[in-house]
Amino acid sequence: MLRINERPDGISFKVYVQPKSSKNTITGLHGDALKIRLTAPPVDNAANRLCIKYLAKCLEVPKSALEILSGHTGRNKLLLLKFSTETPDKAAISRIKKKIESLIK
Repeated sequence: MLRINERPDGISFKVYVQPKSSKNTITGLHGDALKIRLTAPPVDNAANRLCIKYLAKCLEVPKSALEILSGHTGRNKLLLLKFSTETPDKAAISRIKKKIESLIK
């Protein structure tokens, strides 16, 4: 089950990245992380940049709203989806969580 944690500055969740795949896709879960296959190689931060770009597109948020908190050099990453306002309402938080969960096939 994907764990989505509320934080004062946004929502964090784990991602497992599989680089050098044939296409960019979200394939479900890898343990408690969202599993993403990316075409970019794990060289010169290319896979991390594509991870942010691809997830931003899937979640319909700006790339600047996503940040890798940990796991920059590994496959297991902790991502932060930053809130656009300082105090988002519960409905906005719920919509974001549902959108993340809807990515799981």
